Amino acid sequence: MDVLELVKSFDFAAKKHRDQRRKDPERTPYINHPIGVANILCQEGGITDVEVLQAAALHDTVEDTDTTIEEIEKYFGKSVRSIVAEVTDDKSLPWQEAKRLQVVNAPHKSKQAKLVKLADKLYNLRDLNRVTPEGWTEERVHEYFKWASQVVAGLRGTNQALEDEIDVLFKNRGINL
Repeated sequence: MDVLELVKSFDFAAKKHRDQRRKDPERTPYINHPIGVANILCQEGGITDVEVLQAAALHDTVEDTDTTIEEIEKYFGKSVRSIVAEVTDDKSLPWQEAKRLQVVNAPHKSKQAKLVKLADKLYNLRDLNRVTPEGWTEERVHEYFKWASQVVAGLRGTNQALEDEIDVLFKNRGINL
């Protein structure tokens, strides 16, 4: 049953993100991102909690598609809904305020939400190391790393393996921890 629920989450996310692309020059299909976040949790973080992996698959659906938080609850239950809600930025806020709130609220997230946030940041930071997104300058990439280090500071103590991987990226970018 758990495997079925996980597969349903990926299928839902794939349908919702079907026309979206990442901002890299290759215009990678967006669905690669939530799949990658779940993979990081499983492979590198040792996470086998199906609800956390479901939330990883669904983590950008409410923020970046027409999905509602109510849909998440209807199809995947209250627990997955709660994790997804915790990691979803409020799109009604200005971009800078949403980013500021990620830093402020990170320490107060549930362990499950912190795991998804850590893996999401790790995926994004690795992607930024791989290639600069279209329209981004190297300065903007560096600013993202600095901001991400502030978010990660509030997530520490959640999963040492993921934190160690993120720390390597920060160190390589000259970000003081």
